[in-house]
Amino acid sequence: MNTTASAAGRLPVSIPEYLEQLRTALAGADKAMIQDALYDAEEYLRAELAEQAGKSEAEVIASVAGSYGAPEEVAEIYRETEVTVNRALRPPAPPKRRSALGRFFGVAADPRTYGALFYMLLSLATGIFYFTWVVTGASLSAGLLILIIGIPLLMLFLASVRLLSLVEGRIVEVLLGERMPRRPLYTQRGKGWLERIKEMFTDGRTWTAMLYMLLMMPLGTAYFTAVVSLLSVSLSLIAAPVVLMLGHAGAINLDGVTITPESPWLWPLCIVGGIVLLFATLHLARAVGMFHGWLAKHLLVRSAVV
Repeated sequence: MNTTASAAGRLPVSIPEYLEQLRTALAGADKAMIQDALYDAEEYLRAELAEQAGKSEAEVIASVAGSYGAPEEVAEIYRETEVTVNRALRPPAPPKRRSALGRFFGVAADPRTYGALFYMLLSLATGIFYFTWVVTGASLSAGLLILIIGIPLLMLFLASVRLLSLVEGRIVEVLLGERMPRRPLYTQRGKGWLERIKEMFTDGRTWTAMLYMLLMMPLGTAYFTAVVSLLSVSLSLIAAPVVLMLGHAGAINLDGVTITPESPWLWPLCIVGGIVLLFATLHLARAVGMFHGWLAKHLLVRSAVV
């Protein structure tokens, strides 16, 4: 197929060709945005094909070219819309700081830090749920395949994995700021069970999404443990001198170091250490957010190359 033919003015003559030209025109764009654009285009074209019964795909594409647009026109609209939406949704950028101290403490002014921090706390619950769902669903589906109920159960399980990956993508985009798909993969209506199962089995994203959900269990446990432990220690260090000053404790032991009212020289070091650890935790959360956004993008989004 000549994927550059539409650039010369020739409209595609089939829906797969239209989608291939649209994918080519969107080359280099965010692959989550490409997935959304392909979903919208295929849904619209197939709806028009069903409405204009009796017409060929080429005739339908020609009839909607003026209203929906040629692949290059649609690609340009999506690129422009993506820029506009990103500008509208992007949180205010924190002021740039040149000094090392400014960059270290400036992480507190970045809204994405707190989104990542909340995601680390939430990931324990979501990780347990995803892991349990995948293990239970895969076990039941495989065990019941010998019965007639096994096929529809397998279809439901694979469809639920796609749905959960879309939900997780929305959580990742909102909390971590990574662009994720806002629409599911298109599934043409009217296909039989076996054809639908074949599509799901041959779609690599089905298996990478399941891998992601299995990984969320250890990752979520690690994220939650790290953030709770570090926040607890840092806030305890900051609060310890205040507690001693108010007389609510006779002595405080922190990892073998005993702080008492008779050792006030340790109080400033305790507070400074707690503040440094608190901001180091915020930096860690920010780094985890970037890493996890990258991981989700690679495992939950279909590659733009087919």
